[in-house]
Amino acid sequence: MASDGFTTCLWFDGQAEEAAHFYVSVFKNSSVGKVARYPEGAPRPAGSVMTVEFTANGHRFLGLNGGPQFSFTEATSFMITCENQEEIDYYWARLTENGGEPGPCGWLKDKYGLSWQVVPDRLDEMICDPDPARAARVTQAFMAMGKFDLAALERAYAGE
Repeated sequence: MASDGFTTCLWFDGQAEEAAHFYVSVFKNSSVGKVARYPEGAPRPAGSVMTVEFTANGHRFLGLNGGPQFSFTEATSFMITCENQEEIDYYWARLTENGGEPGPCGWLKDKYGLSWQVVPDRLDEMICDPDPARAARVTQAFMAMGKFDLAALERAYAGE
């Protein structure tokens, strides 16, 4: 891994390599890199995966099999901005499959418990509109949604 920029370290309890392959299958511009294994005398079984480097959508990650001490919370999430409903539907379906959980307002948890926000790229523009009535309509509309419905947000924005 290059030394410039940031790498996000994700703590898993034995699923780091599986998760890396899952995320690489979901996102374009992705790949799995080096895998390090625990040696004899380490706190985890010798030969088991300690870390796995991977890139998902151009973002660098390090999956660490650190054990059950820590788990993901909604306090940290990854936001995926989507051009259209097709992208929203794709990421929502892929990230909630096989045990993921849909949540409110475009949020979801994947099968590893990691939180994601799947949002239309126009959302910021709509909720930051200088017309407070437009912004309020869009906010009220999305607060009632799980997965975002872009057409419904556009109707709310237009006042329809």
